[in-house]
Amino acid sequence: MKLYRHTGNIKAGLFILGVTLVIGLLAYTQILVNDLRKDNRQIVRLYAGLIANVVKDDSDANLDFIFENIIQKVKFPLIQTDTEHNPQMWKNLPSSIKTEKDRIKFMNMADKHNEPIPLTYKINMNDEITFGFLHYGDSAIVERLRLWSYIEIIAIGLFIFLGFSGFSFIRNNEKKHIWVGMARETAHQLGTPVSALMGWVDWLKNHPDKTKEIIPEMEADIQRLEQIGRRFSKMGSKSDFEELDLSERIEKIVTYLTKRLPSIGKKVELVNDIQPGISITANGSLLAWSIENIIRNGIDAIERANGKISVSLRKDIEGIKIRIEDNGKGIPKKDWKNIFRPGFSTKQTGWGLGLSLSSRIVEEIHGGSLKVIRSSADTGTILEISL
Repeated sequence: MKLYRHTGNIKAGLFILGVTLVIGLLAYTQILVNDLRKDNRQIVRLYAGLIANVVKDDSDANLDFIFENIIQKVKFPLIQTDTEHNPQMWKNLPSSIKTEKDRIKFMNMADKHNEPIPLTYKINMNDEITFGFLHYGDSAIVERLRLWSYIEIIAIGLFIFLGFSGFSFIRNNEKKHIWVGMARETAHQLGTPVSALMGWVDWLKNHPDKTKEIIPEMEADIQRLEQIGRRFSKMGSKSDFEELDLSERIEKIVTYLTKRLPSIGKKVELVNDIQPGISITANGSLLAWSIENIIRNGIDAIERANGKISVSLRKDIEGIKIRIEDNGKGIPKKDWKNIFRPGFSTKQTGWGLGLSLSSRIVEEIHGGSLKVIRSSADTGTILEISL
């Protein structure tokens, strides 16, 4: 429950992380753009110096040579103007710019990012003459970087939006599935004792003289209902461990279920192969729940007329082993791990909570393991709990 209380903080944290990522990428992109602009400015300064030196020679041929053979190698837009900022020569302008008005408009836009560099030459040590300016725009790489920054914003924004939408969709579906699944699991748990009590009531109506024989069985079913209530009340809370006789606890499960096995349509035999005197420190109620779920799944998996489920308990140097073996329809090997995932079920009417609950009780609460040892359509399935 504490995790759900912090869901809002998790979402806020993800949003802040996304915004931080966007700001960081934009800042880094802007640094790259500024560095490239500085490099371009150094190049333009160099060209301005070359042009100023050629102007001293009063040779238009030399100026044309520099502009045509050196400056044309520039990869960014370049416009040379007079002192009144009227364009005289230009290179690498976009193809859409054709008129004088277009060139001036483009030049003014470029000046907002890149300050024009004056063309000057010195008459003597103290005097110099400015005869024009070099205006330049951003190179194709700079433009792509600026465009890329907007693409980054859109992409990250879309990713955050889809992430939040997907997270909310999955969470809502999980909540819906859990609620419905828990309702089905509750009905599944209550089904055996409730149907048994109804059966005992009908039997008493026909045999009122045998009340004393049936009362212990009815008490057992009532105790089972109380136990189911305790199990559900303990979900999500800290588990209380105690020293208990595991052999006796499992024998009670087998004895209880033996008298309530299906007898219509199919006959199932429950075999007790439990080694006595095995004790363990555990939550007996939850551990019994996990074992019952496995046995019930084994019963559901049996489709033949004469079914058999064997429950064995052994203790060796490796620990305690509880094996439940049935001769049902088996589990495909590709699903040996999937059957312990919430929501996965091989039954048409199943909700995939029984074995997932058993797995959580065994592995997360008791630090053990629950796995499929063997399974096939011919021999059935063996599930083993290791503690």
